[in-house]
Amino acid sequence: MGKTLTSFALIALLTAILMALSLYLAQKAYPFGPIGVGRLESLANSASFIPLAALYFFSAALLMILPLRAASFVLLNATDRLFFTVVALFATIVGCLLARTAFGMPRALWQLWDWQFIFVPAIVVSHLLLDEVRRNVLLRGLGLVIFVAATLACLFWSFRF
Repeated sequence: MGKTLTSFALIALLTAILMALSLYLAQKAYPFGPIGVGRLESLANSASFIPLAALYFFSAALLMILPLRAASFVLLNATDRLFFTVVALFATIVGCLLARTAFGMPRALWQLWDWQFIFVPAIVVSHLLLDEVRRNVLLRGLGLVIFVAATLACLFWSFRF
């Protein structure tokens, strides 16, 4: 958990600095200021979490059924990396919004109320509980069903309300 929070804070800080620099250059009418703002904002998109969640939940479902050696390979090379990708992407979004808030756009933080951000805590909670779920046979079976259902929902459900 400490590594997750440290990574989140550092990436959010670095993104906020770059976004603040880009916003400052855009205010001073330099032509490359809006390019930096556009690039950071195109990376920071809440819709990216749905396919990432599908990949994460699929790899977590594989952890429930694979033998120990194969499961450890999937955990280290897929599940952990997807988890930190989600953390990095969310930190990028938060850093961009914090920089916008610092530059006089206080309503920028309201973008965090987007419903697609629900996948971030779902992935974080799943990752924190993954070890406990894997240890217990009953929870492993239940986890497999939940992770497969979450994968299929993220992959095939339209999420249009």
